[in-house]
Amino acid sequence: MSRIAACFAALKAQGKTALIPYVTAGDPHPSITVPLMHRMVAAGANIIELGVPFSDPMADGPTIQQAHERALLHNTSLHDILGMVAEFRQTDTTTPVVLMGYLNPIEIMGYAEFAKAAQAAGVDGALTVDLPPEEGMGVLPLFREHGIDPIFLLSPTTPERRIATVAQAGGGFIYYVSLKGVTGASTLDVGQVADHIAKIRQHTDLPLGVGFGIKDAATAAAVAKTADAVVVGSAVIKQIEATPDDHTAIMNNISDLLASMRTALDA
Repeated sequence: MSRIAACFAALKAQGKTALIPYVTAGDPHPSITVPLMHRMVAAGANIIELGVPFSDPMADGPTIQQAHERALLHNTSLHDILGMVAEFRQTDTTTPVVLMGYLNPIEIMGYAEFAKAAQAAGVDGALTVDLPPEEGMGVLPLFREHGIDPIFLLSPTTPERRIATVAQAGGGFIYYVSLKGVTGASTLDVGQVADHIAKIRQHTDLPLGVGFGIKDAATAAAVAKTADAVVVGSAVIKQIEATPDDHTAIMNNISDLLASMRTALDA
């Protein structure tokens, strides 16, 4: 059983919802990423979503775009990020790590090399925003061969026939984008999320995570009533944005945010 599957199985047995924070690797400096990953786990995170910096993050709003820019100032590369995951694995062999990003860095490295290196580092899943299942025939088998779950996005406008396609191609969990727009946009309609989650469950037994619009503990708790996981990104990155030169404050503030969400989810 993969780390992701084991994580969701354990949480289901406890009647709990997964908390999945997102951080951009290398933001605000590469030296903080691994300690921050450990700190987030200590605060109640169940899965870490690690962003791969890219110069044109088309699915992301201004907050995460700027996180990418801060990381790229330090030339944070995909090779660097795999090294971070390997370092994290030296003392944490159980928390799943998912890389989230865009196809270009993987194409530059090469699909086969990436899959092999990611497995060796301890990566559990890859969410590649601009790689739809229809164009992944040469990539997805390599991911699966090396134990990397291919994680796909669904949105409020995804037609039902495509939900079935994504459900068949995906692994680990399905990431439901709860809003029309980019990360950090708009206000979440929890009722609409519940309706869409119910529709998706008709096509898959994979766990369903909800992201985009999870801003605080109250929103996380509301979404957790129907989802298997809540993904929080922009709200985490804003803590880095507020004090980019104070790493202690970043660690403490993100820890406090996630701890409040964990408490709300468990309640």
